[in-house]
Amino acid sequence: MEKNQTLLEYFAAQNAEIGIVGFVVNFLLAALLSFILSRVYIRFGTSLSNRELFGRNFVLLSMTTMLIITIVKSSLALSLGLVGALSIIRFRAAIKEPEELSYLFLAIAIGLGMGANQPLITAIGFLVMTVILTLRRFVRDKEPEANLYVTISGIRSDELALPRVLEIIGKHALNVRLRRFDETEKLVEASFQAQFQSSTKVNACVRRLRDLNEGMKISLVDDRGIGA
Repeated sequence: MEKNQTLLEYFAAQNAEIGIVGFVVNFLLAALLSFILSRVYIRFGTSLSNRELFGRNFVLLSMTTMLIITIVKSSLALSLGLVGALSIIRFRAAIKEPEELSYLFLAIAIGLGMGANQPLITAIGFLVMTVILTLRRFVRDKEPEANLYVTISGIRSDELALPRVLEIIGKHALNVRLRRFDETEKLVEASFQAQFQSSTKVNACVRRLRDLNEGMKISLVDDRGIGA
């Protein structure tokens, strides 16, 4: 009985008061840093997904993480309860590229740092990583930057072969990079990053691609604008 009482007293002693002023300041800092992170991701990211839409999640993710950590750290009992709660949660979001996962971890790290009441360390770490991401953009090879994402999908055939598709896009674009290629017994889907100088080049390229396969689906996603 005494052991049970001692254990209960131990858990009760773990509760700690949370300073309202400090919480509000850290909460706002988490929102600010995660917003800057979203802008960095939109400007310097290379993901094929909609970066504008994906980047909007960073602020909510960081602030939610900070709120959870702030509440949980005040009580060991809540910490143990969180472990049990997370064990029944399943996330179904499909992360297609490692870059997306890296930015998500950075957004979570902001929330963890602010929730642990370490704003200075968190801000310094975030600043260093932001500088690295920015410099990485400017030290890339001086080649034409892609301004359009081209995704094609159609029924598998000899005409719809990867070398042939690359050849056609390469004749109309200054620079072509294969970003993704999926092939099944019946279907073929490929995504490319290309630099087009004008909309005329884009139209000519689309017409040539459609000649390869009837019913081919072609999707064009603007990245930096035609001629940028």
